Amino acid sequence: MPSFSRVELEEASNVVRRLVPATPQYCWPQLSQRLGCEVWVKHENHTPVGAFKIRGGVFYLSEMKRANHKLRGFVAATRGNHGQSLAFAANQFALKAVIVVPHGNSKEKNSAMRALGAELIVHGTDFQEALEFAARLAEEQELLATPSFDPLLVQGVASYALELFGGMPEPDVVYVPIGMGSGICGVMAARDALNMKTALVGVVSKGAPAFALSFHQHRLISHTVTTQICDGLACRTPDMRAVDWIRNGVDRIVEVDDNEVEAAMRIYFSDTHNVSEGAGAAALAAAVQEQELIKGKRIALVLSGGNVDRDVFARVLNGKVTNC
Repeated sequence: MPSFSRVELEEASNVVRRLVPATPQYCWPQLSQRLGCEVWVKHENHTPVGAFKIRGGVFYLSEMKRANHKLRGFVAATRGNHGQSLAFAANQFALKAVIVVPHGNSKEKNSAMRALGAELIVHGTDFQEALEFAARLAEEQELLATPSFDPLLVQGVASYALELFGGMPEPDVVYVPIGMGSGICGVMAARDALNMKTALVGVVSKGAPAFALSFHQHRLISHTVTTQICDGLACRTPDMRAVDWIRNGVDRIVEVDDNEVEAAMRIYFSDTHNVSEGAGAAALAAAVQEQELIKGKRIALVLSGGNVDRDVFARVLNGKVTNC
């Protein structure tokens, strides 16, 4: 597992900070009272694109542009937040952005990517099919095939973990959602570079258990995706590098179902008046599930994004249950 020094992470953070202001981390009294412990939330729903991935996109394309001044553009697959991050960065570095999304993707995330200047292509029934098509398209158009997991993405994303750890007392536990793995690997990298003892808990959807299965069985396992609310966690086939990193630095993985996630979205709104997408609320859902285990401790939750379609959020707030 590659490791990053504190200096390397701070240098990447400086690159990110030029375009992405630091997001806050707050200790919320009502959440603390509800869970019976000291609860801090890292608000990555407050970035310019409403999700943490902007950090990885900015640093990755900055490094790619620096290494290849003739780079014209790139192709990437996404369910939304990764694509928004890359489209945002492409604007800054004058690059062409071609983004592939699967059919049925969030209309509002699609609209946001177009508004950022991306050429949006709809292909495939899920993220994996979109990813495979994006790779072929990159070769045909001689554009950079941009991955969903890469050490440079991890290095950029780690900037939010540096902010988190520098803005609160050392937590006993941090809960982090796992989509393709850059978020939790970034937290792991920062924790290790700062020599902290904080335990890390990864969170996946029960409707997208491939990472959990791969983690527990020590080998790459693909699995169908059925989650209706956690599109940001809808991974059918993990990157084995991410699985290896997570196996070496994460204490455990918790699986949460769609109803638990939707309940967590309602809690975030009632207790903090913050909007969370499904993936963003997964960490809170896991903490609620492990309430007895964390009683009396100091914990941090990564609210990784707030990009939920209006009609979906209205249904969730109204308490209409998703069939899991």
